[in-house]
Amino acid sequence: MRTSDLSRLSLQYHGVKEFRRGGDNISNPPHEAEIAEQTDHKIHGGGINFDLYSRDESAKFNVFSSFQNTKRDSYYGGGHDLNAYGWTKDFVIVSGAQFTKNFSRLWFMPAELVLGVEHKYNYLRDVSVGYDHDVLQKVHNYSGYLQNEWRTDTWGFLIGGRLDKHTLVDHAIFSPRANVRYNPSKQVNFRLTYSSGFRAPQAFDEDFHIAVVGGERVVTVLADGLKEERSNSVSLSGDFYHTFGTVQTNLLIEGFYTDLSDVFALRQLDELDAMGNMVLERYNGSGARVMGTNVEARAVFSHDMQLQAGFTWQCSRYKMPEQWSDNPDVPSVKRMFRTPDTYGYITYKYNPIHPLGIALTGTFTGPMLVQHLAGSGTDVDVAVHTRAFFDMNLKLSYDVKILGQAKLQINAGVLNPHIHTPLNNHTFRKSHKTPFAKFARFVFKKFPRIPRILREQKNSCHSQDSCSKKLRAFCVSQKIRAIRKIRL
Repeated sequence: MRTSDLSRLSLQYHGVKEFRRGGDNISNPPHEAEIAEQTDHKIHGGGINFDLYSRDESAKFNVFSSFQNTKRDSYYGGGHDLNAYGWTKDFVIVSGAQFTKNFSRLWFMPAELVLGVEHKYNYLRDVSVGYDHDVLQKVHNYSGYLQNEWRTDTWGFLIGGRLDKHTLVDHAIFSPRANVRYNPSKQVNFRLTYSSGFRAPQAFDEDFHIAVVGGERVVTVLADGLKEERSNSVSLSGDFYHTFGTVQTNLLIEGFYTDLSDVFALRQLDELDAMGNMVLERYNGSGARVMGTNVEARAVFSHDMQLQAGFTWQCSRYKMPEQWSDNPDVPSVKRMFRTPDTYGYITYKYNPIHPLGIALTGTFTGPMLVQHLAGSGTDVDVAVHTRAFFDMNLKLSYDVKILGQAKLQINAGVLNPHIHTPLNNHTFRKSHKTPFAKFARFVFKKFPRIPRILREQKNSCHSQDSCSKKLRAFCVSQKIRAIRKIRL
């Protein structure tokens, strides 16, 4: 809401309750199963944001604060283990301020200067009373950043940096970045980018998602002297825009290369912990390289309908083979675990009537290398390749006006209606029988205009030159690059 002609205040809140259960004897309590993993999440989050503008709108000052509080009750165990119950609390708050100033000319070109400060606090506690497990972690990260971008319609030059001081790192970390942009025309954009970042040597919430192998618990611990993981990335991209009749299209082609030093890796320790659990230790590996090509695109057919998609081919390899098993006969690997070489997404949005929105989203995940530890259906530790799979989600939204000014949006959806279907010929032969396909037929029956518009757009595209056939296969959305979560 606007607090004055030059200021604005916004508030946001979200709440999520999520329950998951895996294993056998699903209808019974988890401790009555031979093997069970169960989590019950309660997530609350929100934020406040205040913007203040100068009278000539050349400067902007922003103050913000956001938080998320997660409470998880869990069970990870097998063999009717009553001690496997536990709980985790994860609280994160981020606050900061940012100042932005636009210059009609700074030295040699128009420019935008951005500077700011930020503080992040994370409270993480994980308790399993039956196993005498109680881990408490409190970390602070103090940051300051500065960047300046000179830009015209044809050229853009950006240089900046960020300075971080993390409580688990004994020194400050400087992360520079630079960018060069060239637009030979309004329809073509080339960009060369360098960026760097780090990941702190701290425990994360996912480290406490205890695995169960052959009825035995597997816990993750941090190695003594664990250092931060650093990254240096270079990318080159081309962004192209074109209109085919009434269809507006955008195609992005990008090549990227990332070098990781002191990369985090996992290995199994020879000895059990004090409670008899198997132990995986996170340590600093030899380093890794991630490189590949990303293609994204977007097609806007009308004001009410658009299609987006993207696909990535990448290679993620350690610089030296990493030994991940305590069995010396198990070969070391250079390929990163749980990191596919191919992945992609597709999103279709349609508004059949003004208040109603329909969104179909799908995600493709290619084969990846995963660990199967001894006792999980195999006699020895083994690395295996998974099959590719595809999942799709449906979301409906409806806008309701309140008092003529405010707007309330009601959302409903179905996640993974065909349960992460693996890709093979048998899948496609039976795809028309899945619950999602049945629901799609219901939607198309209620809104017959959808398939008719799709057919009209398809016929229209066939009348264009051969390039349109390629452009129909691409679109633009957020990147889902699996380079691991590195803070930039």
